[in-house]
Amino acid sequence: MALLTKEAEERIISLLVGEGLADGNLVSSIKSEADANGVSPLTELLNRKIINSDMVAHATAVIIGVPYVELKNITIDQDILSIIPGDASSRVLAVPLGEKDGMINIAMVDVTNVQATDYISNLINQPIRVWMSSERGVREVLEKYHGDLSGVKEAVKETNSEAYEEAKSNVKTIVQDSPISKALTTILSYAAKTKASDIHIEPLENSLIIRCRIDGVLRRIMDLPKTVAPALVSRIKILSNLKIDEHRIPQDGQFNVLVDDKEIDLRIAISPVTWGEQVVIRLLDKKGVSMEVDKMGMSGRALRSVLNGIKKPNGMILTSGPTGSGKSTTLYALIQQIKSEEINIVTLEDPVEYKMDGINQIQVNVDAGLTFASGLRSILRQDPDVVMVGEIRDSETAGLAVQAALTGHLVFSTLHTNSAAGILPRLLDMGIEPFLLASTLNVVIGQRLVRRITEKRETYKSSDIETKGINSIVGDLLPKDKESVAKVSEDLGYPGLPVKTDEHYLLSKGMDSKETPGGYSGRAGLYETIDVDEDIQKMIVNHSTAAEIMRLARSKGTVTMRQDGVLKVLSGITTMEEVNRVASDLS
Repeated sequence: MALLTKEAEERIISLLVGEGLADGNLVSSIKSEADANGVSPLTELLNRKIINSDMVAHATAVIIGVPYVELKNITIDQDILSIIPGDASSRVLAVPLGEKDGMINIAMVDVTNVQATDYISNLINQPIRVWMSSERGVREVLEKYHGDLSGVKEAVKETNSEAYEEAKSNVKTIVQDSPISKALTTILSYAAKTKASDIHIEPLENSLIIRCRIDGVLRRIMDLPKTVAPALVSRIKILSNLKIDEHRIPQDGQFNVLVDDKEIDLRIAISPVTWGEQVVIRLLDKKGVSMEVDKMGMSGRALRSVLNGIKKPNGMILTSGPTGSGKSTTLYALIQQIKSEEINIVTLEDPVEYKMDGINQIQVNVDAGLTFASGLRSILRQDPDVVMVGEIRDSETAGLAVQAALTGHLVFSTLHTNSAAGILPRLLDMGIEPFLLASTLNVVIGQRLVRRITEKRETYKSSDIETKGINSIVGDLLPKDKESVAKVSEDLGYPGLPVKTDEHYLLSKGMDSKETPGGYSGRAGLYETIDVDEDIQKMIVNHSTAAEIMRLARSKGTVTMRQDGVLKVLSGITTMEEVNRVASDLS
């Protein structure tokens, strides 16, 4: 921000007070202290956080008569940002916004700096229209677009199609210090720092796009020239010990990277597609994942049900949900809960996602003949107390898991079904006898993942439609009066639940920023659990449908995933939009 005269500072402060953005009495008091101490009143107000730099920048723009833009509220295309080189943008604190009427709109911190505006105009060889923005806003854009991923663009300039031809004849040319290696390192580092779970490298007809799945949502982070694709994919194949000259069939591999002194396991899946080879990289950061069931979002009745189920010496605990719903993480958390030197825990996984001390973990290797079924047979000869099977995929594995539970083992596993109740008919379809299933199941779990609201948030009153929707889903669960709030909240596991009303509820939404896109940061689970008691056992034996089983479970106190989601909305953990996004197909 430009150096302001005392008169300009006075006008800015008066404008902020007049707009109700600062308390007049407090401002007057601080101004008096600042004048007595010979310091700038505006600086003192900023230091005491009575006002912030964004407010000052906006007020300054109003006073000097230039338009103002809040950069955190807009997304700027990478092609637009590349109009001004990164070093020039950083030097004069200016970023391009786009072109209109033959002029380039530029957001700047110091719009009064004529030399800087002339420099930018001459640099891009086009007339410009200047907008004012805060220094924080401009720096965040520069860090986001020219900072974390700038290394990729620089590497692309040095990499072309000839690099790939050279690589084919001599693999050693793609070494650690090569431009394409630096580009890959930058992409992996960016994904790790943003806590992405997956990186998608996808070839199109004329370009290569990079997308990251952050908090369960894919985000396009950059576009690269198509010519860089062969060299980038080849580098990934080399690190994963895959065949560099094989382009016709899918290949799977893995390798590790070190980011900020944290080792991250990478699982690589490469598949041939129309315009080349697609690469999907799964990032597994054990230290970045909570291994405690209560911190993952499980609470109240669901948590009590699961904890009771794992206390039993034998039987099955099964969790279900779509791909990426956190099933494996839930099993790891349950294993962590019961881990002890007194019991032998053996797992069979594909792949082993998180390495845990004190647990005997076996990696499935189909090529070598080690499948879930053959591995499970071997495990049962190793004197286990607890067995975890990564996934029940076929009738043979299901039958062996049931036999393990019948012979005194505690068995954990996952299935791909939409709900907890869906597990039961799914196992029956696999050929498991109803009486065996009824006698071995302890508890079944259904789950999905929603994004958490960031700490920087604001509250609002629910609309009539939202209020009606909340009441239709959890109205029968909410406290009916203030006297029952504490008891009901403790039972459901969500402190301070509101009393049921037909007017409105106080909801929350996060503040959108570079670090928290959409106002979200991190994820929480939505859970539903069914205790397999005598009544449920009878329904299994009678081949009841999933809907019939769920109706009985709800009458016994089961909270459905959709209900759990709305309770999390009322507790300020997530939003109705998130619950509807991941659980709109559930009752």
